[in-house]
Amino acid sequence: MTRRGFTVAAAGMMSSAMPAPGTTAAARPGGPEPATVPTGGGTDRRRKREFRGMWTATVVNVDWPSKPGLPPGQQQDELTALFDTAVDRRLNAVILQIRPTADAFWPSPFEPWSEYLTGIQGRYPGWDPLSFAVREAHRRRLELHGWFNPYRIANHTDPGRLVPTHPARIHPEWVVPYGGKLLYNPGLPEVRRFVQDAMLDAVSRYDLDGVHFDDYFYPYPVAGQRFDDDAAYARYGSRFPDRAAWRRDNIDRLVRETGERIKRRKRHVQFGISPFAVWRNRSTDRRGSDTRAGVQTYDDLGADTRKWVRERWIDYIVPQVYWHIGFPAADYAKLVPWWAETVRGTGVRLYVGEALYRAGDPAQPAPWQDPAELSRHLTLCRAHPEVLGNVYFSAKQVVADPVGAMARVVKDHYPARVRPPR
Repeated sequence: MTRRGFTVAAAGMMSSAMPAPGTTAAARPGGPEPATVPTGGGTDRRRKREFRGMWTATVVNVDWPSKPGLPPGQQQDELTALFDTAVDRRLNAVILQIRPTADAFWPSPFEPWSEYLTGIQGRYPGWDPLSFAVREAHRRRLELHGWFNPYRIANHTDPGRLVPTHPARIHPEWVVPYGGKLLYNPGLPEVRRFVQDAMLDAVSRYDLDGVHFDDYFYPYPVAGQRFDDDAAYARYGSRFPDRAAWRRDNIDRLVRETGERIKRRKRHVQFGISPFAVWRNRSTDRRGSDTRAGVQTYDDLGADTRKWVRERWIDYIVPQVYWHIGFPAADYAKLVPWWAETVRGTGVRLYVGEALYRAGDPAQPAPWQDPAELSRHLTLCRAHPEVLGNVYFSAKQVVADPVGAMARVVKDHYPARVRPPR
């Protein structure tokens, strides 16, 4: 299941009101000229820079490559076709998943080659996908942000299916099976250091414009199961009031240290995170959003997303606001203003994650059958100057655009290409 599949599943856990959710590219010479961006209503505001991104998922070959084991030339053609579509849609950034399951889309000294390239974990694919991706993205004046999942090891619970040299087999004490998956234990300092080292190898060796984490920290709750971190909590958690506070501190350390280490290596490289959009409900915490979510990142995922913004540990945040305007349990029109207020005065840039994959899906509520729903989202965002862009999930839907929702966004809001914020 993709990360968005889990977001959808998490959304299904809402209250009963919820129905069955080097030089950077921006600085390169000859970039697109600033454009006047219409608001779709009201007074136009000239926006010289705006983030227009698309997520490109590689886990279980969601977006790219279309299947494992393709010849290198075909994989390259598929990737450049996605980049060309991004340019055609007047986007300016691609967030490419390069470490989906404790593996790598580059020759990493820490982890094996991804099975999503060849079909066999650890097998050399015959080329360097990350080097190619960076070069081809920058050639098209697209930023390339490397998307990493910090803790997921495998979408199964059998360590024997991992390559024998996999760090999870060498260090079985790092591993926790949960929810049908193998995960690294965030409560172990050695795990935190290792996953940072593995991810930062790509930062050191490639001209990435950004490092991007998704919404997986401690795992989404699974009914009837518990994440067994008792030994780590007994060893490291004594100074905390409860396990939840200790878990939040573990993730805080990951975020803070990762950001610091990125800046020490390459100060221009951005660090961003795309969390599940509900930090806490207002009924739980007066500072929370006017929502009735069954999942709250602070309480359920050990992810104090509001703190990361207020402490300025990250450069940008992309909450996955994957619901329509007027949705009772998590209204897009209420979450966007909450996030705008959260980032105000921090210098952290706010981009809004958009559920393009829902547009035209017959299983989705009626608003998603209207090709104009997504365009209305951007009109609403433009009423909040803190919102500096939008990111679409995922590349496959950017290409297919079954009901024309993306084309409508381009027509209404993207008259010309613009540079990303800096």
